[in-house]
Amino acid sequence: MRALAAGLLLLAGCAAAPPAPAPQGRYLVGEPYALGGRWSYPREDTTLVETGLASVLPDGPAGRATANGERFDPAALMAAHRTLQLPAVVRVTNLENGRSLAVRVNDRGPTEAGRVIGLSRRAATLLGVAVDRPARVRVAVDGALSRAVAGALPRPQDGPRVETAPVGTVDRESLAPPEGARQAMRVREGRGPVVPVAAEESTSLPDVELPGAVTQGAPEAGALYVEGSRFTSQELAGRQAARMGGARVQPVGTGRRTEWLVRLGPLNSAAEADRALEAALRAGVSEARVVVD
Repeated sequence: MRALAAGLLLLAGCAAAPPAPAPQGRYLVGEPYALGGRWSYPREDTTLVETGLASVLPDGPAGRATANGERFDPAALMAAHRTLQLPAVVRVTNLENGRSLAVRVNDRGPTEAGRVIGLSRRAATLLGVAVDRPARVRVAVDGALSRAVAGALPRPQDGPRVETAPVGTVDRESLAPPEGARQAMRVREGRGPVVPVAAEESTSLPDVELPGAVTQGAPEAGALYVEGSRFTSQELAGRQAARMGGARVQPVGTGRRTEWLVRLGPLNSAAEADRALEAALRAGVSEARVVVD
C-alpha cells in the first residue's frame, strides 16, 4: 500500500511539472569570444559585404536555443555568423551557381575558422551548398530588414565591455573602413536582373516578413585567397607577408592615398585555403581570412 501511494505521489508530481519555457529571442551584439581556435569581435554592421566559404550547420538538438535565445530550426532559413549583430538579415549568394537567398542570422559560428557563414540545412539545400563541400559565397547585409527585425526584439541592458582579448602578435595600423564596406557599391554593379527560380515559405517575425524566394543570377565563382591586413605602410605590409610565407603585397586604392594589401593565392581548393589560413593564424596574423575574388 505504501509503495502504491508513493507511486501515485510520484505520478502526480510529474503531471504537475511545468513545461520548459520556450526560447525568448532578443537583440544581441555580445562580447569578444574564442571559437575554433580564433577570437571574434562582434559589432553592429548594416552595410557589411564580404566573400568567403559557406558551410552547413549541424542540426544539433531539436529546438535548441541560438546565441540570442531564439529557437534554431534546420528546416528554416537561418544562419550563423561570427561577428554580426543578432538577429540580422543577409543575402547569401552562391557564387558557384548564381543562386541567392535571404536568411536570418541568429547564432554564432561557424566553428571552422575558414568559413564566413554557416547555413541551416534548408538554406544550404536551396542554395546548392553540400554538407561535405564548402561553397564560395558572397554575404551582404540587408540594412533595412536587419534594422526592422532588430527593432521587433527586446534589447538587454548593456553589460561591461571586455577591454582586451588575445589577438596575437601582429603589425597594426589605424585604417579606413574595411574592404567589405568599400566594395558594397562595386558588388551591386553589373549583376543584371535575377529571375525567381524557387519559392520557400517566408520566415515571419513580429511585424516583419522576410522574402523567401531563391533568385538566379550568373555564376561568378572567382579564385580563393587568404587575405591578411591592409596597411598604409608598405614596410609593415612586407613584414606580415613574410610571416605568411609566399604572400604578396599589392597596392590598392586610387588617388592620393595608397594602401597595401597582403594576400596569398590564388589557391586551388577549399582544403588548400584552409591549410594556408591555419598557417597564417599560427604565424600570428589573427586578421587572416579566406576570401573569393
